[in-house]
Amino acid sequence: MRDQKRHLPVNNTLSALQHQTAAEKGTISIHFVRPVAAALAAHGLNAHSVLNSAGIPPALLDVGLSRVSASQYAELWRRTISGMDDEFFGQDSRRMKEGSFALLVRAVVHCQTLAGALDRAIRYFGIFLDDVALKLTRAGHSAHLTVKPKNAAHVVPRFAQETLLVMTHGLACWLVGRRIPIQTAAFAFPMPDHAGEYAAIFSPNLRFDAPQTVIEFQAATLDLPVTQSERSAKDFLRMAPQNILLKYKSPQSMATRIRRRLRQTLPHELPDLDSLARELGAAPATLRRRLKEEGESYQTIKDNLRRDLAIAYLSSTSLSVRDISLALGFDEPSAFHRAFRKWADLSPGAYRRAKQPD
Repeated sequence: MRDQKRHLPVNNTLSALQHQTAAEKGTISIHFVRPVAAALAAHGLNAHSVLNSAGIPPALLDVGLSRVSASQYAELWRRTISGMDDEFFGQDSRRMKEGSFALLVRAVVHCQTLAGALDRAIRYFGIFLDDVALKLTRAGHSAHLTVKPKNAAHVVPRFAQETLLVMTHGLACWLVGRRIPIQTAAFAFPMPDHAGEYAAIFSPNLRFDAPQTVIEFQAATLDLPVTQSERSAKDFLRMAPQNILLKYKSPQSMATRIRRRLRQTLPHELPDLDSLARELGAAPATLRRRLKEEGESYQTIKDNLRRDLAIAYLSSTSLSVRDISLALGFDEPSAFHRAFRKWADLSPGAYRRAKQPD
């Protein structure tokens, strides 16, 4: 069966598609789409219309495990920000007017170290926002970035806490040109049903119902030099918020190298870790350690690559479900059906139908 796949006429199409989807940086859970839709509705805007314009069918809001592409989610952010003229989605009593984040980025690239850049970014956020603030502290080998209300009596919305941390952490990673692993992440709200998504976005070491929302990372990171400039800021802002929303992936990181290699391997069977390590000229233990340092695992990379490519194929091509399953290295379409139901809570066919605009 596996040999037959290699001679399918569809392979030429798949080769082009894999080049097309190479730019895909991943997918976003529908759980993070819902608060954006709620913000639009609260602002008196037609949330369904904005979702459709971003390529996100509103029907997916009711499917608990569904996902959208990073580019779709980024487009939703852009259209929401434009419609509300608020880069903080109405989560603060003061609007963070469109263009505020670009102003912040152009200010912090002139700092020498990440510590200086974060201090400056925090001051800017303090000017832009009235209800919520960030605090950076260093204690021994650890650094902490804490979200706190400016008024102790104020309850900061969960989406506001998530958004501020994602924006700041994504910016910090870009400034130093590498993924900054978060050692622990604590949140001052109850554990949501989609807590597993927080492990992917922030850290596997999570705590909910904490006294405050805070992420912890190595203090030595604060001493890293800022490697960006006004010129690179233009490209960063052009790609925003897609390059902020997802985990920063350095082109030189081990995880990125592995993703690139696995994309080239499909539709053939994906190698096990020992085989891949030999191919990359590294010991398996070294490969595991490098991935752990980047907050990744080989199994997660494989699963997420197949999931994201499946969603891209179902969303943007007319390939049959059978051909997609073969393209992703599944022995049988039934195995792909089972895997996709775990990823999206729908069969591949039902997901494709839900993706049709209203």
